[in-house]
Amino acid sequence: MGKEEISTTKYLIHAQINANGIVEKPDVVGAIFGQTEGLLSNDLDLRELQKTGRIGRIKVNITSRGGKSKGEIIIPSSLDRVETAILAASLETINRVGPCEAYIQVTKVEDVRAVKRKRVVERAKEIYASMMEEVTPESLRMIEEVKEAMRVHEITEYGEEKLPAGPNVETSDAILVVEGRSDVLNLLKYGIKNAIAVEGVSVPKTVADLTKKKTVTAFVDGDRGGELILKELLQVGEIDYVTRAPRGKEVEDLEKDEIMMALRNKVPVEQFYHELGMQPSKKKTEDKLVLLKNILKELEGTGNAEILDDALNILKEVKVENLYDELSRVNNHPYAVVFDGVITQRLVDISFEKGLKYLVAVRSGDIVKKPHSLKLITGHT
Repeated sequence: MGKEEISTTKYLIHAQINANGIVEKPDVVGAIFGQTEGLLSNDLDLRELQKTGRIGRIKVNITSRGGKSKGEIIIPSSLDRVETAILAASLETINRVGPCEAYIQVTKVEDVRAVKRKRVVERAKEIYASMMEEVTPESLRMIEEVKEAMRVHEITEYGEEKLPAGPNVETSDAILVVEGRSDVLNLLKYGIKNAIAVEGVSVPKTVADLTKKKTVTAFVDGDRGGELILKELLQVGEIDYVTRAPRGKEVEDLEKDEIMMALRNKVPVEQFYHELGMQPSKKKTEDKLVLLKNILKELEGTGNAEILDDALNILKEVKVENLYDELSRVNNHPYAVVFDGVITQRLVDISFEKGLKYLVAVRSGDIVKKPHSLKLITGHT
């Protein structure tokens, strides 16, 4: 890993590989590039990402024994959190290395910056403890005054509307969207520097544009006003997660432990559309359709079917001829089925019964009864 990689890497993807045969590092690297090509959008093509320095040199440590090979793959990434997760998931679609059957499983995605921050915090605690041994009560009061002044000093103005924001909104991959200036100040008080305020129920264009570039958590008050702001955000922005202050409380009044609990308990935005009587974002729906069609492209010619959850993770992979029976038995909330075959009325009926949202196949037969809640997608749609 070169100097440039070390300085820009945000995440390290760690994966375990097992192969039924003797394989070497070049075989593994070749399989990673070859079998992920065309799987994702052009923006996430591994070769292009490596050319532009957005992923680093792929490191493979592999050993062979008794006619089998096993080892570890490490891929440095300077992509954002969502893109890195998608890239990591794509590795698990690889099923051959050279002539050998192989299985790759992502074991973890390590946040390099989090590790550094932990070291900084531990060292800061040591330094602070040594400083406090010599601090008097009068000095403590002065320290608190300086801290308060710094919090006010840290708040910035962002965008054409000069919105109140923490100093890290521009550089952070993830941001919090809150209601007002007081919310931003309270978060700064506890070291959270990536919040931006909408300053009213109407969401400014600057915030709407930001939501399309970053991972966004809406952090709203636990009252009617918070609900109204959330509805507006869902209509004009692309929100990923939602969390709320406790009922009857506002973000500006929360203590540190309440803020941290709220952020830990954030939930995917899809859970809120039904609660608020709204339809999901068209952009997010289009993104999901693209991913489903890419999965179909990968499955064409295999005779296989994949049953997926709402994050498009594989719940079960089966042969197409066994798909109906498998769907009859499945009970872990399937979201979509993608398969190398023909959509029949029988499959439509069982998919509707199981609550699926998408049925994706190479083509469709004559469907007489088509439920509104189930979308039928073919390779020619």
